Amino acid sequence: MMANPAKTLAAPTAADRAATDMAAIIKDAALFALVTFGLCVPIVAFRTDLSQTSALDLVPRWGLVAILCGIVFVARLGQRLVLANRDARRALTPSPTQATEAVDATPNASQKISAYALPAFLGVTLAFPLLAVLGTGGLGESRYWIDLGILILTYVMLGWGLNIVVGLAGLLDLGYVAFYAVGAYSYALLSTVFDLSFWVCLPLAGLFAGLWGMVLGFPVLRLRGDYLAIVTLAFGEIIRLVLINWTDFSGGAAGISSIPRATFFGIPFTADEDGFAAKVGLDFSPMHRVIFLYYLILALALITNGVTLRLRRLPIGRAWEALREDEIACRSLGINTTNTKLTAFALGAMFGGFAGSFFAVRQGFVSPESFNFLESAIILAIVVLGGMGSQIGVAIAAVAMVGGPELLRNLGFLKAVFGDHFDPSEYRLLLFGLAMVIMMIWRPRGLISERAPSIVLKERKRISGSLVKEGHG
Repeated sequence: MMANPAKTLAAPTAADRAATDMAAIIKDAALFALVTFGLCVPIVAFRTDLSQTSALDLVPRWGLVAILCGIVFVARLGQRLVLANRDARRALTPSPTQATEAVDATPNASQKISAYALPAFLGVTLAFPLLAVLGTGGLGESRYWIDLGILILTYVMLGWGLNIVVGLAGLLDLGYVAFYAVGAYSYALLSTVFDLSFWVCLPLAGLFAGLWGMVLGFPVLRLRGDYLAIVTLAFGEIIRLVLINWTDFSGGAAGISSIPRATFFGIPFTADEDGFAAKVGLDFSPMHRVIFLYYLILALALITNGVTLRLRRLPIGRAWEALREDEIACRSLGINTTNTKLTAFALGAMFGGFAGSFFAVRQGFVSPESFNFLESAIILAIVVLGGMGSQIGVAIAAVAMVGGPELLRNLGFLKAVFGDHFDPSEYRLLLFGLAMVIMMIWRPRGLISERAPSIVLKERKRISGSLVKEGHG
């Protein structure tokens, strides 16, 4: 009798499969290192130095290239090993997120901690100027840190405003900086031409930006996804080009300067007897205005957050969430998707206009160069990295994305690794971009991917974003 050919072939053992997987992982990590080498050759491999004869000399830095390739190889290898171990555990243990099994939606430890994150964030922001003064040893010395706090809170407010459009309504907007520009130029023109105060111009700037949000919303009612992103991107560029070329209205590329500063409800921050310092019995300091601006943007950001949280519990907020999950099902339930989209664009644009008005009063100068596409990309990245629909996630992402590059300016300890000629400020955006890529690989749904539903039965439970997408929410 002839032997069965199938029996003559030995089945691969677990050791063979592990060896094959390890070889594939090493090959993948080596490929990443090879791509890194190709990118480093034209960028990092050579440095230009000015010689004594005023000529440029190319100084090779192959050691630095080797270190970067090694870092990428080790990082990719570690990532693949972690993912392989996770997949092996999931294969042996039934997942509670399968549609055929009961889902345990009880809040876990991270979800419980996130409930206290917003009060903790509020406490730190309220005490931040005091901490900056105590940490630096003086009011004047704390100027840099308080200015940084103002910048971070501005992006927190912008992120919360865009979160209405992207996170709640699910409408991808790449031209959000246009409403930021409308608010800034509204205050600049109203204050310089009509001599209106900041407190009068602030609501007007928000109304003008909301009106332009509705103007953008009408043409894109039938668009979604990539097409919507292209149209909103074009809208942002149109606004910027109009501001550059309409010189009689906006001042063109030169912008608008000498914008009046904000007052404390009519009391200016000046050194005379009618100033704020004399009224409250303090010694005059220019930092009084800076601290006032800090708490002003903090109040505006908290108003944005409070209104957003309140709207989520109203019928319009539930309509936004329904539109985000399934527009066809949303229409079948009798929800007017036209009004739903327009309200999302208008309210998100209104908060962007408020932030733009604050930007103009803080800078005292506006120009079209301050409202390019990079600003829209940063605000959108804040919303996506923080977790679409998560308020505290957006706040944490704004702190990381705006404050992180500033902290990377002073990475002096890296000189001990890469040499005395290494300048951390030249690589801060490279390091920051690498951190963003790692973040999206580690947490593709954002830093905080859980969200609480607007309507609950019996008791409120937090539901993971992955479960919502699978139909469990």
